[in-house]
Amino acid sequence: MTDLAVGAVYPQTELGGDPRALDLIGRQVESLGFDYLLMYDHVVGAEHADRDPPLWNQGPYTDHHPFHEPLIAFAYLSGITRTLGFATGVMILPQRQTVLLAKQAAEVALLSGGRLRLGVGTGWNHVEYTALGQSFADRGARLTEQMGFLRRLWQEPLLSFSGRFDRIERGNILPRPAEPVPIWCGGFTEPAFRRAARLADGFIFAGPLEGALGGWSRLQQLLVQEGRDPAAFGAEYMLQDATGAGLSVPDARLAMARWRDAGGTHAAVVTMGRGYRDADEHLAHLYACRPGHG
Repeated sequence: MTDLAVGAVYPQTELGGDPRALDLIGRQVESLGFDYLLMYDHVVGAEHADRDPPLWNQGPYTDHHPFHEPLIAFAYLSGITRTLGFATGVMILPQRQTVLLAKQAAEVALLSGGRLRLGVGTGWNHVEYTALGQSFADRGARLTEQMGFLRRLWQEPLLSFSGRFDRIERGNILPRPAEPVPIWCGGFTEPAFRRAARLADGFIFAGPLEGALGGWSRLQQLLVQEGRDPAAFGAEYMLQDATGAGLSVPDARLAMARWRDAGGTHAAVVTMGRGYRDADEHLAHLYACRPGHG
């Protein structure tokens, strides 16, 4: 499957935030031939009981799930790897300060030699938004505005911008990345597909394969409506079942083949949710799914 970029999802919640596991998996994923490492993102965990409104689906994460901060982890990993790409899947962009995020992503892109891809989405945890001082109700509109603003910050030597949520007057960030960081969207809804068709460089699909294939088919229709070429648009599938757990090795291989045949460009192997107890067990699964084998 040389025409499909194959990545690995870092098992954020299952390794206890152990920095040694981050180092080990980062090095080994590169040595196994994976193209990139993808990290999930949450800043704040929250207890689910007695919330009004309730937190989405009573999950999937609570105050007991650890998350490394992706951009800081990638900055570290960029120093101990040489070819491995890095992707957020997804960074919950509307709860963050746009200019600060632009600066942080630019720095990771520079330190890594352009190996960062920024997957973004709206998230589901209103407790997290409140803790970070942002409006949960406006998250979709803010994400739409942020995507264009980020690209201007990465490209223009001096800019003025006045939007609904952000403004800057004759300011900039320095240093800027050599090229704008690719922005991919993620999600499951029609508004997410429409936003991506207008503004994104690619889309990250998750959940059961049939749902991802249906979502990709719909997104291709929207891209054509926007006058864009679907063949020039990135399509990533995270290899999961309906519970969000990683697929077995045989199922993962079959899913990668079907995704490639449907025009997918990227596939990320998920090892979470399979009962693995340590980094070595996650790596054994990744070894069996490594690119160019099976």
